[in-house]
Amino acid sequence: MDNKLIIGIIAAIVVIAAAVLIFNTGGSTSGKIDIVGSTSVQPVAEKLMEKYQESHPDVKINVQGGGSGVGIKSAQDGTADIGTSSKDLKDDEKQGLTEHVLGQDGIVIAVNKENTAKDLTKDQLKDIFSGKITNWKEVGGKDAPINIITREEGSGTLDAFISIVMGKDTEIKSDAIVQSSTEAVKQSVKQDPNAIGFVSYAAMSDDVKALSIGGVPPSEATIADGTYELQRPFIFLVKGEPTGAVKDFIDWVMGPEGTKILEEEKIVKSNK
Repeated sequence: MDNKLIIGIIAAIVVIAAAVLIFNTGGSTSGKIDIVGSTSVQPVAEKLMEKYQESHPDVKINVQGGGSGVGIKSAQDGTADIGTSSKDLKDDEKQGLTEHVLGQDGIVIAVNKENTAKDLTKDQLKDIFSGKITNWKEVGGKDAPINIITREEGSGTLDAFISIVMGKDTEIKSDAIVQSSTEAVKQSVKQDPNAIGFVSYAAMSDDVKALSIGGVPPSEATIADGTYELQRPFIFLVKGEPTGAVKDFIDWVMGPEGTKILEEEKIVKSNK
């Protein structure tokens, strides 16, 4: 047989095999999905990943934190298949990205369980974090200094807190203790009777105490109807339109099985 003909046949077989592989994996030859971004979204994404892989063992999903800023950039430059954000994107950040909103997450104002304070107004909260109010006795607590715990630059929780509570012209107190994750903020508050911080409602646990804001406690009902004002979205971001394994995963997340997990993880569908 002519060598050119043999080479042509081999090339055709390779092309056909590649096409079959792409078809069978939904456009993804690797079966691997990298998810990067918000440390608040991270544990929720991990739960979704674990459940999804039970029925899709050939798809390998890697979930990492880094902050919402990292998630947005990773989606924009294509270094992650899915970027995650726990803040609304600015117009210039949205360019080229497709957003998939998983639901709403409350931002809970967490204090130590020994703290006697129960409720703050948004103005009081702003004054505490800016340093105008420095003692718990000014807001219903004991005579003790207020120790502020905040998040690092690039955190979606921090961006949302600044947008909702602080505004553009007021900065968080310069000597506030900076932590790099929701869990680290909780641990700081748990260990310090005079501390105050803000954490994801999805990550709240009974080892710290949640304050009401303007008389409204954080709950699934108050987040859903909008009466609890401190809330932000959990978002999956994809460069362009999702395809292949990424599309299949996102469709599953937004479907009945994924929605059930999101509800279990206290991610709330808005009914406003």
